[in-house]
Amino acid sequence: MDEKTLRIIDESGKEHDYEIVLTFRSDETGKNYVVYKEIDAAADEVYAAEYTEEDEDGGRLKPIETDEEWDMIEEVLESFAKEEEEKKQ
Repeated sequence: MDEKTLRIIDESGKEHDYEIVLTFRSDETGKNYVVYKEIDAAADEVYAAEYTEEDEDGGRLKPIETDEEWDMIEEVLESFAKEEEEKKQ
């Protein structure tokens, strides 16, 4: 595992690896968020979750609970995508 990869263990104990698109902390909510996608996926679909860091097992993901949080995550992701596009130019 490197810092660009996220390993999620599902309910049945199966491990799934994802590519981390970005992580950020919101001053507004005081929470940490991670945006991630399937590795080598053809589609541009991304997932997002709140996360807490824990030393023992790397951390825990929690579902996004409110529409306001989803809106904030979308805004951050759009800004990130715009900055990445500007870097390419």
